[in-house]
Amino acid sequence: MGLLITCTLVTTLYATTITIANVSLPQIQGALSASPDQVAWIVTSNLIATAVTIPLAGWISARFGRRRAMIWGVAGFGVATLMCGLSTSLGELVFWRVLQSGFGSPLTPISQSVVIDEFTGEKRGPAVAIYSMGVGIAPTIAPLLGGYVSEEISWHWVFFILLPIAFVAFVGVLIFIKPDPPRNERAKLDWTGFLSLSIAIACVQLILDRGEREEWFDSMEIVLEFSLALLCGWIFLVHSLTSDRPFLDLRLLLERNFALGIGIATIFGMLFVTPMVMIPAMIQQLRDVPEFTVGLLIAMRGIGTVISQVMMISFAHRWSPRLLFFIGFAMHTYAGLLMARFDMNVSLSEMAWAMAIQGLGVGFLWVPMTLVTFSNFDPRRSAEGMTLFHFLRSIASSYYISASFVVVFHTQKMNYSDLVQWINPFNDRLSFGGVMGGWNTESATGLAGIVGEVTRQATTIGYINSFNLFLWTSLLVYPLVALIVWPPRGYRPRA
Repeated sequence: MGLLITCTLVTTLYATTITIANVSLPQIQGALSASPDQVAWIVTSNLIATAVTIPLAGWISARFGRRRAMIWGVAGFGVATLMCGLSTSLGELVFWRVLQSGFGSPLTPISQSVVIDEFTGEKRGPAVAIYSMGVGIAPTIAPLLGGYVSEEISWHWVFFILLPIAFVAFVGVLIFIKPDPPRNERAKLDWTGFLSLSIAIACVQLILDRGEREEWFDSMEIVLEFSLALLCGWIFLVHSLTSDRPFLDLRLLLERNFALGIGIATIFGMLFVTPMVMIPAMIQQLRDVPEFTVGLLIAMRGIGTVISQVMMISFAHRWSPRLLFFIGFAMHTYAGLLMARFDMNVSLSEMAWAMAIQGLGVGFLWVPMTLVTFSNFDPRRSAEGMTLFHFLRSIASSYYISASFVVVFHTQKMNYSDLVQWINPFNDRLSFGGVMGGWNTESATGLAGIVGEVTRQATTIGYINSFNLFLWTSLLVYPLVALIVWPPRGYRPRA
């Protein structure tokens, strides 16, 4: 049990940084004088660093051993978290967030592979369920605590309060994680695969984050980044399929359930974090809601997740993974329908309900995703498989959040152009006082008020469009679920 608690705490360190920082984004934006798309880098830089460094988990665990990797990872995470709290500029904060994720993200697949290897057979389902529930508890409490300390003290403390957890996890690793057996051959890093993949990922992220601001392919910067992404992506693909020991072995996808599980995890990654970023951004941009209230909304999502994960402890091996997938993603689809109906005046209770439903769906998905993905997998390659699993999930989250903001800002400009054309002296409706309310077109103050309201309405439509994207994305997973082979045949070595 001590080993399970330690692995849960180690994974919790990284999981908590996602939710706890989201609550304080508006305060950080004001304190560091950043725009909404610039402050989003605090989230996306963390996720993209995860996507770049999480594939290193397999090499790190093979080269240095899982225990040593966890010791240095937790220690590095603690130092980077301290420096995040001490940051005084956006660039400085983004830099330390990248290092925070660089140290913390490989810990997730390493810890999960320890759980999978130590708990076999009938013990694996309940162990994964307990592990998943434990990982979900801290991100549930973190937004409430982060919202409170951010509002009452400062945004710097949302990072400082993570330091005690890092210390306890560090002690747990020293006590409960067994040293790895000695290896005669030390693993070598495939530098060609690592560098080409890292450059391609970073270029795509830059395109998504800066494309709207730079007018897309009218900018030489975007053209160069796109060309570099294509070139490095092609080098990575060819090298991975021809090398004996590639950085990420894409041939693992030849196993059917593993490939389907990876596809499902990718779509799950798109849906997993997005509401925690988009809904707080919307209500704080349009309605100036306090940080603690936003923390309550995110906590409602976490509460839903914990409830379903508690259910998984009892039903993980009794219910078919297909049924669990259907329940979990159906709740995401239902949450998408609810969010697509939001408007500027949506109540906080309606938002909380949508967040709780989505969180409930999340809890139903972790266990079947793990069971299906690794049902027929070679146990000797579990670290590599878990690395690919978390890599694609993380990169999907990062790209999808950026794409959602692109939808918001691009359609905001389109809708602003459509709405503002009705504000002219020839529109008879503007002559009615009841229609105009406190606004008028005959003074600078009145025109400024009208412009502000048109901007708010256009922004609202932009967020609604992003929620519709969430809804349609949730529908992509159902054909993959139907193709799963269950019951599994177990691992069979190739002849």
